[in-house]
Amino acid sequence: MPETSAINRPHTTVVLAMSADGKIADMTRSPARFSSPADQAHLENQVALADGVLFGAGTLRAYGTTRIVSNPHLRQQRQQRGLPIQPVQIVCSRLAQFDPQLRFFRQNVPRWLLTTPAGATSWQDESDYFERILVVNTSSDGMNWHDAYQQLNQLGIQRLAVLGGGELMASLLAADVIDELWFTVCPLILGGAAAPTPVEGSGFSEQLARRLELLAVERIEQELFVHYRLLRG
Repeated sequence: MPETSAINRPHTTVVLAMSADGKIADMTRSPARFSSPADQAHLENQVALADGVLFGAGTLRAYGTTRIVSNPHLRQQRQQRGLPIQPVQIVCSRLAQFDPQLRFFRQNVPRWLLTTPAGATSWQDESDYFERILVVNTSSDGMNWHDAYQQLNQLGIQRLAVLGGGELMASLLAADVIDELWFTVCPLILGGAAAPTPVEGSGFSEQLARRLELLAVERIEQELFVHYRLLRG
């Protein structure tokens, strides 16, 4: 059963770009560069609205960096709301096995690690890389998101933006902690059984599928910006 959505937790918005056939990268899983400047601006705007940005280790390894708020107007808006210029960047990984030489670790952003006891071991003495390490246990269903979200809430994360990847999305959907989704549909077809999709994992049966309400659709040149919210109850 999904965890209840009534817990006091961060409001969670997923922001992803995908091909017209629903792929977030090609069959080699190389970094996706197919979205437009309009989509990049949209992504930055969603990041600027958040207190924290959550993404998986695969996303970090693919890109080596994270999306920062560089637009001066968006930075000013954050400061006017009493927020730091950059939201907290939160890497989620069970084992936390990634290269400390990645450019991400040189970006001027606050960095947290969300991991298991096993993953935390490798980074306990590496305070230069992560300002905070959040440790949660796992079960047969994956990471304990109830515990993770309680910790995030207690640390002041009220709005969370999720930037991928598919395994993380599947885990969050199963835990019933996603509130909204923004999908940018880009005008290309990638195909390939090995190409990743927005939601990976074992999937849901039709009876257990998460239902959505369409809130808005906007066309900008050749892309569609589709906004959904999760239906509950």
